[in-house]
Amino acid sequence: MQVAALRKAGVRRPVEETRSGALDLPARDALLAKLNPGDVLLVYKVDRLARSLRGLLDVADRVGKAGASLRSLTEPIDTGTPIGRAFFQLLGVFAELERALIRERCTAGRLAAAERGVRFGPKPRITEALCRDLVGRGLYLREAARFAGVSKGALGRAMQRYGLRCVVDGRQARFGKDP
Repeated sequence: MQVAALRKAGVRRPVEETRSGALDLPARDALLAKLNPGDVLLVYKVDRLARSLRGLLDVADRVGKAGASLRSLTEPIDTGTPIGRAFFQLLGVFAELERALIRERCTAGRLAAAERGVRFGPKPRITEALCRDLVGRGLYLREAARFAGVSKGALGRAMQRYGLRCVVDGRQARFGKDP
């Protein structure tokens, strides 16, 4: 969508950053290094240029030092004018605020989910039924782990998580609930 809008605005070779969420944006930095006096850096939205207000102001400074100006397709910004520069800075402040609020909401959501008992991460590969089945086969821990395709440590932690113990008697291993 953004690239299509830039092409429609007359940009022949839009520059796309391939890294998402990264602080280091090499495609953007290479483009800024090529700016000449009189050039216009056209962006879809100014918040696509940087991840923070400081980063946005640094970009605006680099554009200004190159003798170029910055224009946005979706916001009434043209840093070639004093009003445009002020509006650019205000949008940067609001973009940073929006990111901070999103981060807070995500953290609150994760905490609420954890309080409800939601487990994060991948589901355990070793179930209680699998542990019982492996011991029922009379396997040693090493053999049982190899059979299940996990490490001995992972199998031992799973046994502990399910309150099971492995009693090795000769070549027999049996499970029992901890007292």
